[in-house]
Amino acid sequence: MHSFVRFLAFPVLAVSLAECGLIYPAFQGTPASSADAYNFNGTTTDSNSIASTAFQIDQKSGATPHAPPNLPAVNTTITAIDGDIVNTTIPASRRSLPAEVVITKMSGRKNSDYEEVFGGTGTDPEDRDAAIIGTAYLTYTLVNNATYNVDDCFAFCDAISECVFVNLYYEFNNGMLDHVYSQESNLKCAVYGDVHSAEEKVNFGGQSLSGIPDGPLTYIQQSSGWTSKSFSSPSPPAGYDPLPNLDGANEAPGYMGFVFLNKYDVDACAAICNNQDPSDVGGSCKYFNIWRAVVDGVPTTYTCALYYIPADPSTAINYGQGSLSVTQSRGYKRITYVLDGGFEDYSCGGLSFCYTNEVEGWLTSSPEDGDYDASIFHYQPYSHSGDSVALLGSATGHDDYSGTLTYASSLSTEPGVEYVVEFFHSSFYSGSAEKDAFVEVYWNGVLVGTIHPGYSLWKYYKFVVIAQGNDKLDFRGGRAPSFDFLDDIFVMRA
Repeated sequence: MHSFVRFLAFPVLAVSLAECGLIYPAFQGTPASSADAYNFNGTTTDSNSIASTAFQIDQKSGATPHAPPNLPAVNTTITAIDGDIVNTTIPASRRSLPAEVVITKMSGRKNSDYEEVFGGTGTDPEDRDAAIIGTAYLTYTLVNNATYNVDDCFAFCDAISECVFVNLYYEFNNGMLDHVYSQESNLKCAVYGDVHSAEEKVNFGGQSLSGIPDGPLTYIQQSSGWTSKSFSSPSPPAGYDPLPNLDGANEAPGYMGFVFLNKYDVDACAAICNNQDPSDVGGSCKYFNIWRAVVDGVPTTYTCALYYIPADPSTAINYGQGSLSVTQSRGYKRITYVLDGGFEDYSCGGLSFCYTNEVEGWLTSSPEDGDYDASIFHYQPYSHSGDSVALLGSATGHDDYSGTLTYASSLSTEPGVEYVVEFFHSSFYSGSAEKDAFVEVYWNGVLVGTIHPGYSLWKYYKFVVIAQGNDKLDFRGGRAPSFDFLDDIFVMRA
């Protein structure tokens, strides 16, 4: 391993290189260009925009009088993007429901698995009730109305993984329920992915569905609400690790924007993060914070905030604004299968400059008579983030061979799954001499991507690969005086 002591042995050579106009990286040369330092803390959560949009959004719904029963549960959709109200389906949620939901009695399920939130009223012409209009509506079924059939309503909810709440009620003067649908029942069981309150009973009916002028209007009776007591925290999305439950929403750097969802769906939020356009500064989305906005006590929307820097519980300090409260806040960090992809574990024992061809976790190699054709530097002016960086190309200028940087361990990947190999690259050291700069990316010894950037400041790159399990990752490149710097290397599930 090179140490800082060795650097003092080259004063004559360093001077001679300076006379030729190029001091090689091993001698702490200055890059031909230096852009302004990247401000990784320059973007923080835009809580004002999130709150403002939450006060405008209306994504509440319920079982309409015209919709048939047993439709597939409503897909997860994006209802707002960075303040713009939209309606876009998210196809990637693993909790999407089958085309048909079959009511089955759950083994061992009891009524005690549910807790009544509010009771029903409306048993005479002067005492009408109303059904829920709320967030995270999924679908509804008709249950046998020989009794007030909470059992079958609970069973319907049990068959839907997203269901945590049911609203059971009678709807009168809707001939479709009594005579068209096969159940021939007017007892509706509407199911939701969030818990609601009697305050949200705002659908009183009032539609004329008979086709007769001045015909009878629909009305609601005995509308009760029940919540499942058995639902737990959602399972982490594939490729993510959960943070401990957060007290509030994150106010954190590396912010990439937000979306609103029509229901609390961590898998949809992960899919959005995975497909978010990368930041020029920080690369891909590596963390999301999902939380429920409650306005004036009523669930209103579900925020998915995206970040290229993983946040931590210490930044979960946004508890709400005005009548908006932050609830059910959770954070999920994207797993990288490469440890220390920024080489920050390598340092100089207190000095600002050193380099080596050996670090824990990474291997470098040169052709037989090459010298430092791949190396690791601890020197902030060379790095993209932090203080350390990998270099391809002879650091000492000894030769024009290409070097190889290898991740030392096999990756704990899942066979057959797509992964993203991403990194930041620069070839800005030698000015016009960087014309031959290149980097090749090898996955299990197979070339999967090549870049020929020429002279280039820091830029983000990614390649998609298919895992075999226990995969190997290598980078080959550099051809002094063309130098290729690599930093912030990640391998993540696509």
